[in-house]
Amino acid sequence: MFRQQLLRQVRLFSTTPIARKSPVETVKDAAKVVDRTISDVAVKGIEKGEQAAAAVKEAVPETKGQAKGQANEVAGQAKGKANELAGEAKGKAHELKGEANAKL
Repeated sequence: MFRQQLLRQVRLFSTTPIARKSPVETVKDAAKVVDRTISDVAVKGIEKGEQAAAAVKEAVPETKGQAKGQANEVAGQAKGKANELAGEAKGKAHELKGEANAKL
């Protein structure tokens, strides 16, 4: 009986740190991890946006004159390609006509 009484009154002293985290600390650590992940993704998105903006700035002409020049250039290329295809079609038509005349 005396022994049990002594055990109840004596408190043990320890110098080792607590190995377990409290629920509040666990939630704080999880929130920090989530915050860091979201921040990293947001930074990557901002960087991609900046790259896209730079690409658009390079592609878009700065003045009306440049825009007209680019439009004329594209139109000229389209006309050239159309003429090329028309020439090929005429050549093929003449070729087929020659083959048809040869068979007659």
